[in-house]
Amino acid sequence: GKAAGVTAPGYNDDDEYADLYVWSDSPERYKDARIIFKDFENSNWSWDPIAKAYYWHRFYSHQPDLNFDNPAVHKMVEEVLDFWLSMGVDGLRLDAVPYLYEREGTNCENLPETHTYLKKLRAHMDAKFPDRMLLAEANQWPEDAVAYFGEGDESHMNFHFPLMPRMFMALQMEDRFPIIDILEQTPAIPDNCQWAMFLRNHDELTLEMVTDEERDYMWRVYATDPTARINLGIRRRLAPLLANSRRKIELLNILLFSMPGTPVLYYGDEIGMGDNFYLGDRNGCRTPMQWSSDRNAGFSKANPQQLYLPITIDPEYHYEAINVENQQKNLSSLLWWTRRVIGMRKNFRAFSRGSIEFLLPENSKVLAFLRRYENETILVVANLSRFAQPVELDLARFQGCAPMEIFSRNVFAAIKKTPYPLTIGPHGHFWFVLQSAAQKRPATKRPTPILETEATLSGLLTKSGRTQLEREILPEYLHNCRWFGAKARSLREIRIREHISLGSVGTAQLWLLQADYIDGPPETYALPVQVATGNDAAVIGRNSPEAVIAKMGTDGAVLYDAIWDKGFRETLFRLVTNEKRIQSEEGELKGIAGSMLKEEPNDTVPTSLVLKAEQSNSAMLFDNRFFLKLYRKLEDGINPDLEVTRFLTERRHFAHVPAFAGAIEYRRPGSEPTVLALLQSAVPNEGDAWALTLDAVGRYFERVLARKGDLQNAGAAPGPLLDELVGGIFPEKARLLGARTGEMHLALAAEPNDPVFAPEPFNAMAQRSVYQSMRASLRKTFALLQKKVGDLPEALRAEASEVLSGEQTILAQEQRILQHHAGAAKIRIHGDYHLGQVLYTGKDFVILDFEGEPARPLGERKLKRSALRDVAGMMRSFQYAAYSALWQSSTREEDRAFLERWADLWYRQMSAIFLQSYLERTAGAGFLPAKEGDLQVLLEAYLLDKAVYEVGYELNHRPDWVIIPIRGIKHILMNRTE
Repeated sequence: GKAAGVTAPGYNDDDEYADLYVWSDSPERYKDARIIFKDFENSNWSWDPIAKAYYWHRFYSHQPDLNFDNPAVHKMVEEVLDFWLSMGVDGLRLDAVPYLYEREGTNCENLPETHTYLKKLRAHMDAKFPDRMLLAEANQWPEDAVAYFGEGDESHMNFHFPLMPRMFMALQMEDRFPIIDILEQTPAIPDNCQWAMFLRNHDELTLEMVTDEERDYMWRVYATDPTARINLGIRRRLAPLLANSRRKIELLNILLFSMPGTPVLYYGDEIGMGDNFYLGDRNGCRTPMQWSSDRNAGFSKANPQQLYLPITIDPEYHYEAINVENQQKNLSSLLWWTRRVIGMRKNFRAFSRGSIEFLLPENSKVLAFLRRYENETILVVANLSRFAQPVELDLARFQGCAPMEIFSRNVFAAIKKTPYPLTIGPHGHFWFVLQSAAQKRPATKRPTPILETEATLSGLLTKSGRTQLEREILPEYLHNCRWFGAKARSLREIRIREHISLGSVGTAQLWLLQADYIDGPPETYALPVQVATGNDAAVIGRNSPEAVIAKMGTDGAVLYDAIWDKGFRETLFRLVTNEKRIQSEEGELKGIAGSMLKEEPNDTVPTSLVLKAEQSNSAMLFDNRFFLKLYRKLEDGINPDLEVTRFLTERRHFAHVPAFAGAIEYRRPGSEPTVLALLQSAVPNEGDAWALTLDAVGRYFERVLARKGDLQNAGAAPGPLLDELVGGIFPEKARLLGARTGEMHLALAAEPNDPVFAPEPFNAMAQRSVYQSMRASLRKTFALLQKKVGDLPEALRAEASEVLSGEQTILAQEQRILQHHAGAAKIRIHGDYHLGQVLYTGKDFVILDFEGEPARPLGERKLKRSALRDVAGMMRSFQYAAYSALWQSSTREEDRAFLERWADLWYRQMSAIFLQSYLERTAGAGFLPAKEGDLQVLLEAYLLDKAVYEVGYELNHRPDWVIIPIRGIKHILMNRTE
């Protein structure tokens, strides 16, 4: 001990190890250093009878401290570090790092020499192992602990000891103050560093970094048995600390996963392991991991008496009940809950990297804060009370946003300027995704322009007002509307082709806008407009800012989209129910009432609201009884949505579509009628088939993971095992959907004397036309794929290249439809058929939106085609659902690769069930090939064509998702008929 000024006379002078420790001839040195383990040690010095000197130990007397004033110690530590890191260890914990050096007149903690040495150690590691990390264990107050990050050149991470006990305090006190108070005292850290947050570890729940009063409180509430207390802490695991309350365990873990930095879980806490504080020291928290109910809890096959510590046999936490194997099989277990939370947390960088901002509602029993990083904002709300609590949060800056709960993906009520109310159950919690109205608007949105006209509709269309509208305001407004489908085209000008007053002075107008482009034909869009003044204008600007077209004058008036005007919605409804006509300069609006509406009393107008889902049209709901769709892009001719819906409702009485109730047409001399709006019966439902399917696939994945060990060696075709994992409920729904699809096609083909719906021969000419379209799509899409394959994520390139090499095989497969004269027929079909186009009522399906793909010309959408085109679209939708559920779930990254095979198996099985049911229902129908081989060839061609289309779509919109159609193409080719 040169540092203490003495040698160890009992050792030889040439003993190279003696000087590795700190010696003294007196135990009176460093009197200001506290004794950490007061229950076991009464001094930091112990006498060595051989050395005839005292040696220094900050912990137990059998753990002498190293002498870091000795360069040889530095060298040996570096050798140990090099050994383990070269073996592949990713990081090392700097145990008790504040106590490396000793200096007289100090408390021997956090000394400058310690930080100098850590910088040296970090530099050594960075030079040899730049991709490894150091985690400091510095049980200090925040301002002292933060010093161990240095300037980003000491430890990479650091345990946040002061926060840990205060999370337990806040829970027991049912008050958020302890958490907020300590985090407000936590200084900022370097950008390349992170806090390590934890609830429990291998030591006692330390209470060193709390006040004496707080320590006394914690002992009283969490360690009523004095045996559980040790030193200045509590030697208990998480579950026993919380009286094995599942709600409390989940709440504290949610808080842990919500805090800035990286959460650290202590082994066994993910299954709620117990402890045994009668083992002495802190060994009660260090018992063997409980893997199974086998001998030694599956931890070891050794003689139980040879274990360093015995396994837990406490009746409440017995290893035969609390173990990984048992919880792996139970999807409601704490283990599965923990996995889901970890998986979901990984989907949001705001949790690990984001800032934290506390909200301070009046109810102090509720902890609420925002985590923000780049364009992500997460709202965390936690009820610290054992009773349900109401809370109102100031979220005015997110006005107009509808918070989405992360786990269920349920969308809550939209945020308004007033405080946002929530009710939370006992020890409940929420994770919400927020997006401000400013973030939701397109980045090109500029401040609302001002119209230099009087604040009336009549004053708008003066020469100067019209010029400003057409040249400045409307082009920008349309570009920011979801329903404007030509954003990629070069716009030459917008003209107000016609303006139709819908009533007396002061009522709304309908503007028909003509969009002329530099290339290609013009398009017509419908824009209803209204003027609001005073408080009405303020309400529109606050609740529906996206509806505001321009400000008018200086008194706060606004020009806005009239679908947000109650009077306009009433006018549309009356126009249909009363079959009214409204004359315009060039034509007229004509209301058409369906047979079901003529039986309704028409003296009152139901209350209405606008549905905010962003689509290519606008939708309104009337008293949950009627649904009105306002078409934005208008084309001359009967819209197939109106045509097919009316046919199925009034002529075929098909019960599985929303019933036709009426329509509004715009008619002008010399042109076909243009459908402006469609009124249908509203369908009470539980959501669309897409959401239903995602839920079913998610449950299937959970069942697969619960039996992962059994399934690792499952054969290529698991058969009955797959049936068991899929479950019996959703296959029946897939079977029902197949039947309803078949019934739809039978109804559409049932009027041979109506030229609009009469089936037409699917002859050689028609087959050639289909093949040419498929060929052109394939060549165009694969040219794009070839161009972009190098830009794809590396993991996708090999599969993309494999599919590219199979272009001729795909062409040959599609060309086979020319050799199979199917003898089938073409009929009117849905045209854009997938799971999102079907509502689930709770016991049956209702098919929606016969409009076809809005981007295609109206005439093309009305063409008769093979019914198998719809069938292929729905089968492809099953694969999309399987992969969407896989990628959007909280599944751990390491489980996703395992689940991909099972996603494919699910998709194939559901597609097969759907197809079988469809074919059973349509057996003998003249619109399908009579021979099974012909049908299979035609279906495979449509499946390939649909998957090729999807490749092009994903390359342009979601490159990471292009793997879905690529896998689909591979699957179709592998299973194609010869």
